[in-house]
Amino acid sequence: MTSFEDRERAFENKFAHDQEMIFKAIARRNKKLGLWAATLLGKTGDDAEAYAMDVIRADFEEAGHEDVVRKVSADLVGKADEATIRSMMATLLSEAKAELAEG
Repeated sequence: MTSFEDRERAFENKFAHDQEMIFKAIARRNKKLGLWAATLLGKTGDDAEAYAMDVIRADFEEAGHEDVVRKVSADLVGKADEATIRSMMATLLSEAKAELAEG
């Protein structure tokens, strides 16, 4: 193999790893968001976990995170506004990335 092919393969492997980490961080953020929202909805235990899974699944409806915002916003009417939800999503994504970096 040439050094160019080695570098190309290394770049492709890094890109794949980075994409996997982003996916994991977003899924972790969505679970944390779901658990936060479940608390606001008065859910605990298995009900809270089930709701968090619903939030994770909502992210697969379309590209981006607007599907998650819509779901949680609709569920939290009168309990949290969209700006609060978006702020919480940003905070929780930072937390999720830090947790994944720690290993």
